[in-house]
Amino acid sequence: MTTILDPVALSSTVATAPGVDHLDLLEAHSVFIMREVAAECERPVLLFSGGKDSAVLLRLAEKAFRPAGFPFPIMHVDTGHNFPEVIDFRDRRVAELGEELLVASVQESIDTGRVADPGPGGMRNRLQTTALLDAIAKFGFDAAIGGARRDEDKARAKERVLSFRDTFGQWDPKRQRPELWQLYSGQVQPGESLRAFPLSDWTELDIWQYIARESIELPSIYYAHKRSVIERDGMLLAESDWVRPGPQETAVTETVRFRTVGDATCTGAVISDAMTVDEIIAEVALSRVSERGASRADDRFSETSMEDRKREGYF
Repeated sequence: MTTILDPVALSSTVATAPGVDHLDLLEAHSVFIMREVAAECERPVLLFSGGKDSAVLLRLAEKAFRPAGFPFPIMHVDTGHNFPEVIDFRDRRVAELGEELLVASVQESIDTGRVADPGPGGMRNRLQTTALLDAIAKFGFDAAIGGARRDEDKARAKERVLSFRDTFGQWDPKRQRPELWQLYSGQVQPGESLRAFPLSDWTELDIWQYIARESIELPSIYYAHKRSVIERDGMLLAESDWVRPGPQETAVTETVRFRTVGDATCTGAVISDAMTVDEIIAEVALSRVSERGASRADDRFSETSMEDRKREGYF
């Protein structure tokens, strides 16, 4: 069955209500997408990294489905090199919601020979693709709801709100369906799946403004704190079990925060004194560099582009 998702009438109704701002419109659209994907797909899953975009997705899911439980499990694709603050937040937040958490493990993919071990300190972000696709096949998911935004990367901007993947989990940008006037067709063929991005139209600033409005809790690493870091390739990497000073490198203590979270081997911190949401909003409003461009080594130094990785099945 082909379903046409039409949030235009909903957005128009919300827009004419008194006291409505752009966050209300973004929220209404995102909630609509979530509800329709849940209604029309047989077995969706919500991807959750423990980061700020994921935290906003959880709040939107609460607004979409509470007081009932979520009509899908929550899944984290775990590189095994995560910041401990993020993992602690992930487990606690999902437990508070009383929802089901699944973990797709990159380490398990390495142990079973599905992917090659990049070695100590090697970046594992790209290896998440295999763990994700294996989990989709194992659990029979036909839709994965993720927190990607168009302003993160030019390849993200090329992708639709509903991104269709073939039987191998791969994305072909030339075969995307048009989404004119916010109309979406959610039909998938047997063996295919889709990725849904309810936050596509949001910006980093929108995310932080929504976090402020909704008082959404985040991992502590998003706020300024003292941390031992190593300057490498123009980035500040947090010293950890997987990141140690190399030859001619020295770990120093700086006041930093993280704009994004990912594998600790490739996620850099930024110098910042912003310790509150309002201070971060002011900081982000002045920034002219995207969060991934500023702090993700896998984007800056990878031999393959984000688009190439997405063609392989990366989210």
